[in-house]
Amino acid sequence: MDLQYGKKGTKTRDQYEEGFESFKLGVMLQELRKESGMTQEQLAEKCGTTKTYISRIENDASDIRLSTLMRIISEGFGKHLRLNIEL
Repeated sequence: MDLQYGKKGTKTRDQYEEGFESFKLGVMLQELRKESGMTQEQLAEKCGTTKTYISRIENDASDIRLSTLMRIISEGFGKHLRLNIEL
């Protein structure tokens, strides 16, 4: 990692890690949706958004607001979002 993206705390490494976290979020939502047996369209309908928006999130093509993420988790999946900050 250090050779390819630089050491922790460098701009390049920080950008990589931020992008990777965004990618992971999309994958986690996609896995949760599939485990719940829902299509993107069904999930979008449950949480008041569009299939296109769900697809963009899952494919890391769109930034997502925290309020929207919370709505997708609560209304779409009936679950609660818990955030953790690492120091």
